[in-house]
Amino acid sequence: MIRRRHVLLIAAAVALIGPTAGWAADAVLKAAVASPLRAPENVARDGARHPHDSLVFWGLKPKQTVIEVVPGGGYWIEILAPYAKATGGTYVAGVADLTNPKLSDSARKGRADFEAKYADIGKYGAISYVGFGSASPPLGAPGSADLVLTARNIHNWTIQPGVADKAFADFYAVLKPGGVLAVEEHRADPKPQTSAGADGYLSTATVVALAQKAGFVLDAQSEINANPKDDKDHPFGVWTLPPTKRSAPGGQPANPNFDRTKYDAIGESDRMTLRFRKPA
Repeated sequence: MIRRRHVLLIAAAVALIGPTAGWAADAVLKAAVASPLRAPENVARDGARHPHDSLVFWGLKPKQTVIEVVPGGGYWIEILAPYAKATGGTYVAGVADLTNPKLSDSARKGRADFEAKYADIGKYGAISYVGFGSASPPLGAPGSADLVLTARNIHNWTIQPGVADKAFADFYAVLKPGGVLAVEEHRADPKPQTSAGADGYLSTATVVALAQKAGFVLDAQSEINANPKDDKDHPFGVWTLPPTKRSAPGGQPANPNFDRTKYDAIGESDRMTLRFRKPA
């Protein structure tokens, strides 16, 4: 009954979407965030990730083509795909590049499992998939996307020579003139960045420089996802904090004697929230 009522609310809001009904589009977004279809572990993170306010800041609108690059555990797809389905938009997931002959079997399986998890068209609509990686083809036809989202990924690219530059060039190429690059990333500031983000944290200046090098203009930045309790001083980098809660160096077994009290009290990381725009 709860699910049916939720679907009816979305349908009612969709019926009112039009050029003067921005409030109705926002109602659809709020319904997607509040959907009982979302995984409980993702809903539990909303207090740290502020999905509605972040997406409004990034400028999400009905009928857009949205590409999420490296969607990971599916936090954003559970909101964006149903929203696209309800508003006549298109959601595209940038996942493991199957054209890469060096792609591992585990990565191939991970992509297959991900596609299977979100295969229910009734829930998520017709999701499109595109390969993304260090040597992947373009994310789509030039100028075909309205919004590209990358959340907590850039630090993984800066530690690999040339990968971050390639990624930002891909984003720029696929976006329409005036299109938006939405960024959420662990923030090193005010501390200096260490080892190109090997601890998971990047300076805002590094991210802005990467985007500007590709041709983007910094449109706005927000403190929506700031966490002043995060001192960025953690033994296992950002992964010491929730939700990962690492208690030993990467690749080693968890340490049952590790005292998590301080890190659980901090919560999730302090993050920059940036909106870049491709010049019209």
